[in-house]
Amino acid sequence: MREETRSPDPAGRPLGPGAAFAREIGLFGATMLVMGGIVGSGIFMNPYVVARQVGTPFLVLSAWTFGGLVALAGALVYAELASLRPAVGGQYAYLREAYGPRVAFLYGWVLLLVTQSGGMAAVAVTFARYLGELLPLPVPESAVAVLALGALTAVNCRGVRTGSDVQALLMVLKTVAILGLVAVGLLAFGGDRVTLQPALDRPPSFGLLAAFGAALVPVLFAYGGWQTSGFVMGELRRPERDMPRALLLGVAGVVFLYLSVNVVCLRALGAAGLAASTAPATDVMRLALGARGARLIAVGIAISTLGFLAQGILTAPRVYYAMARDGVFFERVGRLDPLTRVPALAIALQGAVAAVIALSGRYEQILNYVVSVDFIAMGLTGAALFVYRRRGEAGAFRVPGHPWTTAFFVLSCWAVVAATLRRYPGDSAIGISILALGLPVYRLWRPASSEGAVLEVAGREAATPPAHPVRSSSDGADRSPWG
Repeated sequence: MREETRSPDPAGRPLGPGAAFAREIGLFGATMLVMGGIVGSGIFMNPYVVARQVGTPFLVLSAWTFGGLVALAGALVYAELASLRPAVGGQYAYLREAYGPRVAFLYGWVLLLVTQSGGMAAVAVTFARYLGELLPLPVPESAVAVLALGALTAVNCRGVRTGSDVQALLMVLKTVAILGLVAVGLLAFGGDRVTLQPALDRPPSFGLLAAFGAALVPVLFAYGGWQTSGFVMGELRRPERDMPRALLLGVAGVVFLYLSVNVVCLRALGAAGLAASTAPATDVMRLALGARGARLIAVGIAISTLGFLAQGILTAPRVYYAMARDGVFFERVGRLDPLTRVPALAIALQGAVAAVIALSGRYEQILNYVVSVDFIAMGLTGAALFVYRRRGEAGAFRVPGHPWTTAFFVLSCWAVVAATLRRYPGDSAIGISILALGLPVYRLWRPASSEGAVLEVAGREAATPPAHPVRSSSDGADRSPWG
């Protein structure tokens, strides 16, 4: 049964008669959204990229463990931000109310043009490629990718409950696929190749540190995506409680899955064999079960990629909706369908932009621009917690170990940006240029005379007490999100 409580828009304005978000996502759905935003096709292939940088099982597993710690630190930071600002748009709202509407607009601008749409286009084509391995396709891969995006767009336009249920089902299925890979690997192969000695593949040196840093870039990128779950905060039944829990449970679950996959790949292939393989999950299953195993993992990858698309179509349009409600995007994008109570035009826009990129064939090039820009936004969002703490705001959840935990996450994000700039200066420069191009576009949407109005609204929100009573740091007993 739908909950009829009206959800305010991100700037605090009422949505008007017949236009209210349906709060239909609970803890389980939110957790599946967190995990679904992380797990795509990368974990089935990325382990070899890490193994090529560091050549021992100890270093490979250390890289994935360290990346998991960064992701967990980020989840803790975003959990507090979610408890402070349970608003539609999630990260967009955190940035807007910490740094102003210009920074938030630039985030949404790049999300639509590069990070979200480019990633979805690439994953859609990957889905079509693996589907083509299983079934004869009478049309090109790009057409199948567009059909998949169109189908998921239609599903999500039917309502948030429908979209969330489909996404959750696909997340459960791809979890089963990963656990199946792990079970086969553990049963079929011994552990003699997973040794902790020698720990290093070269003497301790700056070169070893640089190689480990290079290995961390794809690891941290593989762990990314959990932050997009916060976009649907306005549709959670109890956002200030359930989103912090979902972030911690979801990220911890993915860390376990990713470490398990890497252990299995090392058991089957060894560090050298893993580095030599470009499709390690497929190779593991083929070694264990022959051609049938390769087909089974192809089914798992196809489901995993489709699940990732379902999560993106569900979550990202809420940012464009929030931008429109703030007056920095097309006004119609900021409307909810009176029957389904979802931003249908924003959902259609996300599907259309991703489809155009998939048809253009430029998705792989666009993906090269994503890393630096994505981690700039994540670092700024993490640093926003310092802004809120300095204002004296306190939410229902408090990051343990702050400011050190928060600083660890923020500095890790900046390190990825620095490493990407150094390793891929051309692609990073293009990504940052696209980001900068948003500045004149913002001036067209938001003239200087009206910018203060948005800042004033954000300031009023920051001064408004939260809907549920919370304990501040002054009483020395921050409430746990678990109860």
